[in-house]
Amino acid sequence: MTIDQETVDKIAHLARLELSGDEKQEMIKDMSKILDFMAKLNEIDTSGIEPLVYMTNEVNVLREDIVKQQVTHQEALQNAPKHDDDYFLVAKVIDLKSESQ
Repeated sequence: MTIDQETVDKIAHLARLELSGDEKQEMIKDMSKILDFMAKLNEIDTSGIEPLVYMTNEVNVLREDIVKQQVTHQEALQNAPKHDDDYFLVAKVIDLKSESQ
């Protein structure tokens, strides 16, 4: 497959990119290099090679979930700029789009 001006224009449109003439020429060169590299990889015989799923044979080792430090309700509220006895106070947010539907 060859990369030409029309192909770059289509890809730029799909990606919502605006490219100048020089940028389009650079893109043609770069994309051609990528396709040439992929063609080189296709030349390699991989018929006896198992697909690589994981980089290592290691199994995830997860630590036990132990609570080490607890923040009390009152301590958490102390860090809030505005709060009452039980809750954080925040500005009211209204989504006007959902109201019109």
